[in-house]
Amino acid sequence: MLQTTRPLALLLLFIPFSAGAALSCADVQKALGASLADVGCFASVDLTTANAQTTPSDNSIPGLPAGAFTPSTDRTVIAPSAGKRTPIVKAVPGIQLNARIAGDPTGQARFLLRLPNDWNGRLVVAGASGTRSEFNGDFAWSDYVVQKGYAYASQNKGVLNLFIASLNSATPPEPLACRLNPTTLSLVWVHFFDNDPGQPFTRWGEFMIRAAQLARDGVKAAYGHHPRFTYAVGTSNGGYQVRRAIESAPELFDGGVDWEGTFVDAHAPNLLTDLPPAILNFPDYAASGLSAASTAAKNIQAAGYPPDIVIGGNSLWGRYSGQFWEVTQCQWQKRLDPAYDTYGSGTGTYNYIARLSVSDVGAQMAAFATTGRIKRPLVTVAGTMDALLPIDHHARAYARKVAAAAKHKHHGKGHHDKHDDDKHDGEGAPAYRLYEVQNGNHIETYQDTAPAFPQLELIEPHAQRAFDLVVEQVERNVALPPDQCVQRGGAISDSPAQPGHCASLFVP
Repeated sequence: MLQTTRPLALLLLFIPFSAGAALSCADVQKALGASLADVGCFASVDLTTANAQTTPSDNSIPGLPAGAFTPSTDRTVIAPSAGKRTPIVKAVPGIQLNARIAGDPTGQARFLLRLPNDWNGRLVVAGASGTRSEFNGDFAWSDYVVQKGYAYASQNKGVLNLFIASLNSATPPEPLACRLNPTTLSLVWVHFFDNDPGQPFTRWGEFMIRAAQLARDGVKAAYGHHPRFTYAVGTSNGGYQVRRAIESAPELFDGGVDWEGTFVDAHAPNLLTDLPPAILNFPDYAASGLSAASTAAKNIQAAGYPPDIVIGGNSLWGRYSGQFWEVTQCQWQKRLDPAYDTYGSGTGTYNYIARLSVSDVGAQMAAFATTGRIKRPLVTVAGTMDALLPIDHHARAYARKVAAAAKHKHHGKGHHDKHDDDKHDGEGAPAYRLYEVQNGNHIETYQDTAPAFPQLELIEPHAQRAFDLVVEQVERNVALPPDQCVQRGGAISDSPAQPGHCASLFVP
């Protein structure tokens, strides 16, 4: 099979596509048929976010509670601040389709497809961070790839976002409520749809694959044939989706870029081992006057977190504590270990290891764990100052998993259905790289949004560069640059000054 498919693939590289082709919503909708429901499809003068029509307004689906569908907000959570986002240098006419995936029993799975008139023959499928919608990657990923001619698809992991459970309650207003902010003055509680029946986290990988299948069929209907190559991209939980896609669906994906993906493993480290020590120790750290010499600060760093940045009484850890640590722990714990009394027994005193013997939290975590057995080229890009997914417990932990899998030759033999074997590193293992961004963190806007931490570096430009490098590797067999620390103000290099891991998590 390889002897016949390889010449065809090479031939397709040189077949041009007519610019300005008249794409038809009717053709795409007919091809996808009963797979979608509540379809909205329109011809667009511009598929980039320069066109306000591209991303819907928050809370724009009738019948859903406020907070369940927040696309305009979602696109800002992984992208830098305005003025530092993906440059938009041209309009990209084409068609856009967004819909609900009809076969989902919860009725929550959603799908987005953008098809540029001037198509380059390739498809990008994006994951979604947090509990965000299919529009999560509009600034960071869609704007970048559609201007290059890629078709772009995305999904919402099969789940809506959240709704407000109470705006004024000192205690949990219902069993699945999570406190939005851990301060004693906060009375706002939210309910994540992710914690409802029928929403196991195993669905995250399933809907990444389902989106690729739908998108490939939509592409064929629009342009006459399937994409030449399909790439997976995603950030945070979306980066996890990329890893699962590259591990489990080599027949659909040719390569991927995982931007600070969540590491999932039944063994430590994982989110439920990392977050409680940070939650537990932060109040004492704050009470110490944000002293780096305090026992609480040392305990937080011992749990894997990067050092704090303190400017004029403002703390980087404080921003993570107020916005992410407790609410994320609550969301994951209620899904994976619902019998635990979140606020009675305590978020900061949750002990994952102890809970293994009294609950099925280990089996729940194992059910959607990543294996490291990648079957296509993959790059991870992550920041050393990530204080939600600490780099040694997430990006580096996954790199170690990939290395261990390659060593034991668990790299998915028998799946080379449409590619030859030259996209590999040593002994047949698919190429994998970890690019660490010195001082990069999980939230791009923390660099310049008050209280700002200008010592932080943006990851988005390096993630986008990594995407181009993966394309070069997959399509032209150009070797990926080695694992490296991308220095402040620097770029991914073929001859890095710091190969391997960054020597320090923080450089002033």
